[in-house]
Amino acid sequence: MRVPRLPVDAGVVRGARVALTSEQAHHLLRVLRLPDGAEIHLFDGAPGDWVGKLRVEGKRRAAVEVEAFVARATESALSVELVQGVCRGQRMDYALEKSVELGVASIQPVVMTRSQAAPEGERVPRKMGHWGGVIAAAAAQSGRTCLPALAPLTGFRDWLAARDCRQHPHILLDPQADGGARDLALPNSAATSITLLAGPEGGFAPTERSAAYEAGCVGLRLGPRVLRTETAALVALAVLQGLYGDL
Repeated sequence: MRVPRLPVDAGVVRGARVALTSEQAHHLLRVLRLPDGAEIHLFDGAPGDWVGKLRVEGKRRAAVEVEAFVARATESALSVELVQGVCRGQRMDYALEKSVELGVASIQPVVMTRSQAAPEGERVPRKMGHWGGVIAAAAAQSGRTCLPALAPLTGFRDWLAARDCRQHPHILLDPQADGGARDLALPNSAATSITLLAGPEGGFAPTERSAAYEAGCVGLRLGPRVLRTETAALVALAVLQGLYGDL
């Protein structure tokens, strides 16, 4: 069995005893049924893993005694923020999971005109918690040493109004755009930070697309075929990591 990896708050040091959350303890003790002394790896944003031993403190409580640090380079120098239009259940989960595997630095979920089943009211905290769990699990599985940030859910118009899209490249995935990946021609000095905008099912509404272009976004067409929302962002991420990142 693979050694479990868990995200924890920054500031871990050798010799520390790191308390686990109730959810983490439940997963290790009840789901995986790990014994006291099992090897556990922690990651807190440092360039590597903290290696330690599981210490069972009760039926629902556990900690990790940190013994060593193993350096590993898994984070891309290209910082990509994914602005993802909220889409239905498994499609949203898939987009989040795979974007983490492809090295996205942060994720901003936005409700758009064509978003289907967008959470409202009391469902928002539950959905945000679910998405956070998807991101954490993907980061642990893929060997990430940094946990991508998940920004609070907001409306696309509100997000756009608060942004300066000319400060660094903001790329709008648009099947009607004139330019493809070879036409981006982003200078390397500006490509260390990129914001990628992906629409929900049905894509951007015409008014949203126009507003984004007026704000300074650059259009990107991913070939002659129309890609699903959960495919488009991942293809674009792979292309950007290939051109400017670590693929």
